[in-house]
Amino acid sequence: MELLRAPLVVIFVVGCFLVRWVSGFEAWNVSEFSSMDGDVPAKDSLMVRLTLIPSAAAKGAVCLDGTVPGYHIHRGSGSGANNWLIQIEGGGWCNTIRSCVYRKTTRRGSSNYMEKILPFTGILSDKPDENPDFYSWNRVKLRYCDGASFTGDGQDEAAKLYFRGQRIWQAGMEELMSLGMRNAGQVLLSGCSAGGVASIVHCDEFRELFPVTENSCAFYFIRAYGSLSGFRIDVAGGRTLRNLFGGVVNLQGAGQSLPTTCTSHMDPTSGIAKSVGDWYYERSEVKAIDCPYPCDKTCHDLVFEH
Repeated sequence: MELLRAPLVVIFVVGCFLVRWVSGFEAWNVSEFSSMDGDVPAKDSLMVRLTLIPSAAAKGAVCLDGTVPGYHIHRGSGSGANNWLIQIEGGGWCNTIRSCVYRKTTRRGSSNYMEKILPFTGILSDKPDENPDFYSWNRVKLRYCDGASFTGDGQDEAAKLYFRGQRIWQAGMEELMSLGMRNAGQVLLSGCSAGGVASIVHCDEFRELFPVTENSCAFYFIRAYGSLSGFRIDVAGGRTLRNLFGGVVNLQGAGQSLPTTCTSHMDPTSGIAKSVGDWYYERSEVKAIDCPYPCDKTCHDLVFEH
């Protein structure tokens, strides 16, 4: 009797974390982030329609305004038919009732305002010359409408706000698994800005969706643009970025969604900012979580030049 062998699952996690300073965090919230989500689309770009997840409503997996979440998918073909690339949409955060109330009237907080069709460019492109490694994969863009990088689980009844990012993440993954991702040979989870944070926060959960094999591996890539002075005491005597993320965590109940490998060592409302600040200013050693690099000979350094 021949035993069936679980498919090889290679998981790459790519997170692009962008920091851009503005006069106030609320201005960051209302700004559009199209330039961060991908390249400027060409006239012949592949256009992909929005697919909503009606079943998410029964699970409470809803956007800030209570509408159901959604995604865009273009099916793979040929050698890539069994591989999946998930891109988590970015677009800032909301850390106060006021900023979240505004956000629920935009595409970042309601599927009612999301574009019904989007161009797939860059890493989502179906053109071999633009996207030679992933053009034939199943490519998915998971839309962002919770304001907390797909974390949090709560609500504010007075403001009619639903903080359900964690449930949206779970509903999205369940949907994709039912579409065939459960049988994937290779999977790549990526994101930029708030989507990059989400890809890092949910890396362990994502990996647990697939069979554990001796050849599985995970990569983390964090790239910061602009000043990181918000991790330190600023000219006003405060800690801008730490307070910013602290507001998101406290308002939306996001602490329970953060990796315990991080939060078990520090206060979840300040841990992310402090950890990145320690890394950036070389105040402390960066420690491996899983195993010393390289923990698997199938993992290789990739050097990209812009």
